Amino acid sequence: MIVTSVTVGPFEENCYLVADEASREAVLVDPGDEGERIVRLAGDAGVRPRAIWLTHAHLDHIGGIAAVRREWSEVPILLHPLDEPLYAAGARQAAHYGLPFEEPPPTDARLAEGDVLKVGSLQFAVLHVPGHAPGHVAFFGHGALFGGDCLFAGSVGRTDLPLSDATAMERSLERLSALPSATRVYPGHGRATTVGTELESNPFLAGFGRAYTR
Repeated sequence: MIVTSVTVGPFEENCYLVADEASREAVLVDPGDEGERIVRLAGDAGVRPRAIWLTHAHLDHIGGIAAVRREWSEVPILLHPLDEPLYAAGARQAAHYGLPFEEPPPTDARLAEGDVLKVGSLQFAVLHVPGHAPGHVAFFGHGALFGGDCLFAGSVGRTDLPLSDATAMERSLERLSALPSATRVYPGHGRATTVGTELESNPFLAGFGRAYTR
């Protein structure tokens, strides 16, 4: 597995290009902004994305989709249905922050807990981990977790946003905490980490007196 990342947009969101080294098949996880840069990322890697996988539909995770689809019109967009209202409200989300936004095309397929997604010989399980957003998912496989805005290095995703749910976030974090400690976490923002490192040092995973609004 080859993982290449690019940090894009004013929210410094991480978009990931995940490729099977043998077949050179690839997917894009959360093309959030600066779509042209993301297209160049794939071109420089010598791969053609076969799909767009979305962990959730906040504007900083979907803002580059339109440009990607202009380059590869047949690439399907996959999203959990509970995040469709956020996806449809992308322009309103951007207007709230005074940011430009290009509407993405409609999604093509629905993600669900237990789905297995394939890219070349690689397989990833879809984990529904709501809290930051109602349809938030993570992609787990090959010792890696593409976790969106659920778990960060030293922190966790916000739950003071519209449609967020602090109680659901607590359950989701407990679930991710049970993954193998060596699991490498590729978050939506900030540096990569491991589950073990976060269990040792992340204050939001220590004990039961957690707060999930940062």
